[in-house]
Amino acid sequence: MENYLNKYGGLLMVSLLAICIGFAISVQITSVGNSDQGGLVPIGKVAPYQAQLEKLQLERNSLTEELRLAEERLAGIEKENAEEDSLLAGALSESERYKMAAGVLDVVGPGLIITLDDPLPVEGTEQDQYSEIMTHFELLLGLVNRLKEAGAEAISINGHRVVNLTEIVLAGDNVNINSRATAPPYKILAIGDPDTMDSAINIKHGIMSTIKYYSIRVTIEKSDEINIAGYNGSVTGFRYARPVEAAEQ
Repeated sequence: MENYLNKYGGLLMVSLLAICIGFAISVQITSVGNSDQGGLVPIGKVAPYQAQLEKLQLERNSLTEELRLAEERLAGIEKENAEEDSLLAGALSESERYKMAAGVLDVVGPGLIITLDDPLPVEGTEQDQYSEIMTHFELLLGLVNRLKEAGAEAISINGHRVVNLTEIVLAGDNVNINSRATAPPYKILAIGDPDTMDSAINIKHGIMSTIKYYSIRVTIEKSDEINIAGYNGSVTGFRYARPVEAAEQ
């Protein structure tokens, strides 16, 4: 037992540190979210709210950096111990696959770079105050689904990683992706087989035909190396779902 603690003590300590920092970040983000309960706020109260928000954002950024450093230390310890323990090496490899599937790791690989932009203004005509892409934001959902069906292993839109928690919704004059306001042009990165994905989205009467019907400008580029950052949003606790215990199976 003593040898085991000596061997993995550092790994356990750094793991606990990363968990604690991650929990602190979650609390900070929840505090920011709860500070806005909806409704109108008197002008006199705006400045204190803004100052509080800026303070919480600075604290969150500091904690995020501490978490990143702790994760780097943890990865180094894991790698060092994995070289000595084949069982641990297998567990870490399995863990990395699950992290990639969850979209929390940065990944690189071949795929497509797709850019969508609003139609060019037509001289002499009055332009609508809303963009064509905003009006038909569901086309982004359709494009993401077609790419997934074609085997895309990682997708991002304007730098926002698409994971199972991702929402693409119209919010006022913006389209929110991962609760962040976005606007055209939209740059979609998809890692997977470029030819398969290209054929899937350009099939006759498919998603690209619909997008071009609204005169939305489209460019599609195949690339041998695309870098997609991991999901960096907060993951709140589960209120309803829980793991199935062995006795329940």
